[in-house]
Amino acid sequence: MTLILGLETSCDETAAAVVRDGREVLSNVVATQHDLHVRYAGVVPEIASRAHLERLMPVVQQAIDDAGITLADLDAIAVGNRPGLVGSLIVGVAAAKALAWSLDKPLIGIDHVRAHLHAATLTPTKPRAAEQSDKAPDPSTSEIRNPKSEIVFPALGLVVSGGHTSLYRMDSAADITVLGRTIDDAIGEAYDKAGVILNAGYPGGPAMDKLSQQGDRNAEDVPELPISMLKPGSLDFSFSGLKTALLYAVRGLPVGRGKDATFERDASDLSPQRKADLAAAFQHAAVTAVERKIKRAIKQLAAEGVRPQSLVLGGGVSANSALRERVQTMAKNHGLSIHLPELGYCVDNAAMIAGYAHELLERGETSPLDLPVVATSRV
Repeated sequence: MTLILGLETSCDETAAAVVRDGREVLSNVVATQHDLHVRYAGVVPEIASRAHLERLMPVVQQAIDDAGITLADLDAIAVGNRPGLVGSLIVGVAAAKALAWSLDKPLIGIDHVRAHLHAATLTPTKPRAAEQSDKAPDPSTSEIRNPKSEIVFPALGLVVSGGHTSLYRMDSAADITVLGRTIDDAIGEAYDKAGVILNAGYPGGPAMDKLSQQGDRNAEDVPELPISMLKPGSLDFSFSGLKTALLYAVRGLPVGRGKDATFERDASDLSPQRKADLAAAFQHAAVTAVERKIKRAIKQLAAEGVRPQSLVLGGGVSANSALRERVQTMAKNHGLSIHLPELGYCVDNAAMIAGYAHELLERGETSPLDLPVVATSRV
C-alpha cells in the first residue's frame, strides 16, 4: 500500500489530498478563493499567493486528519510545480519541500495538466465499518466506492480548463504527446469572459452552463456564433473569435477604437430570456468546436494506424453538462470507452496530483529538493 500526500496551489485553489495506490482518494480538501476574486471577475495573482500562505497548512492538516493517518504514514510528497501562477506555485512547492525534507520522504514534482488526465481514474473510498462511526477512517480497512474502469491505451486525452484546451495521444498514463492546443484563449477563459459579457456571474463556466440550459440557441434573432476549426487538418483550438462574436451580439458593433470605443448597449439592456438564448448559442459553438476536433483527431490517428481505445477528459470545463453529454455519445458511436472525472475532481485539486505521482513513483521518477517552479507546461 502506497500513501501519497498531494499539494496543489497553481492558481486560486488551495488543495491537499491523500491518495492510496494512485486511485483511492482517502481525503481531498479544497479551499477556494472565489470570494476573494469575484469583484475582479478574474484571479489576481498577488491576492491568490497571499491566500495560499494563509490556508495551505490548515488544509494539509485537514487532509491528513480526514484520511485517518499521520504524516509518518506517508510514502511520498507530491506537488504541482507547473504550470501556473509563479507566486502561487512557490507557496505549494516550498511547503512540499519542507515536508519531504523533514519526513525524509521522496518529493515528486507534477505537471498538473498531465494530472488532469489522471483525475478520471480517481475514486473516493469509504470505511468498511459503519460510516456513522465517530472514529477516523482506517485506510487499511476501507473499500473503493464505485471503482473506476481502467483506461485502455492508446487513448485520446483532452484537458479543458481555464488555462488549457489541449488534445493528447496517451500511450500510457505517463507517455503523453500533444496533438493540438489553443492558439489564444483557453475554453475556460472564454467561458469566464462570456460570463462577464452577459453578466452571468463568476466563475463564468458554471454560470454560463446553468444559464444556457434556460435558453434556446434557435430562438428568433439569435445569431449563429462561429465554430472555429482553423486550417484543414489542424487539431489546435481558437476561442477568441467566439468570444468577440458574443460581445458584438450583446453590445452591438463598437464605435471608435481602443479605450475610446463605445457600444450602443450592454447585457443590462437585454431580457433574461435573450441572455439565456445567447448563452445557449455560445455553449453550442464552444462544445461543438471541441467535439469536432476530437473526431478529427480520431480520424487522423486511424490514418496513422493508431486506433484509440479510450477517450479521457479532465479540467474544470469537463464538468460542463453539454460537453459531458456530447463526448459520451461520441465515444459510444466510435467504440471508445469514456473516462470522465467525478465533478469534484474536474477543477484543480490535490487528489489528481497525488494520484498521478503514484505513476511516476512506480517508474522511479522523483524530484530533487531544488525542484523549480515553472509557469508553463511541458505538454
